[in-house]
Amino acid sequence: MHSSAGADRVELERFADEWATAIVANDADSIAEFMSEDWVMVSETGVSGRDQFLVLVSSGRLTHSAMERVAPLQIRRLGDEVALTSRVTNTAHLDGQRFDADEWTTDILVRSHDRWKCVLTQVTPASDQTAPPH
Repeated sequence: MHSSAGADRVELERFADEWATAIVANDADSIAEFMSEDWVMVSETGVSGRDQFLVLVSSGRLTHSAMERVAPLQIRRLGDEVALTSRVTNTAHLDGQRFDADEWTTDILVRSHDRWKCVLTQVTPASDQTAPPH
């Protein structure tokens, strides 16, 4: 491991933690700071874009009251990009209906003006079954 690996881990964990904090604060402007202009989220319901997500948050139709990483953050360098993967639980409300989620989340980050930005988020519902070893 190169000497900056520990500093990179700290910076990337801080990014993930601060983004989760912005989401739980339900602050669309703060959330947007973590996303690229062309960010998309892929989930079991399909693909949704940045503007769609931020409009739901800014209107108050989508809120989050909890978001917690419940598995260690895995960091993979992909050239100039980074993949962050972890298991995350969260509680959200959409149009007043509560949703509790337990998901494996992968975020693909790129550097933009000396700041990480997420370009893609993939969420997969977690299972109680343990994944087989690789």
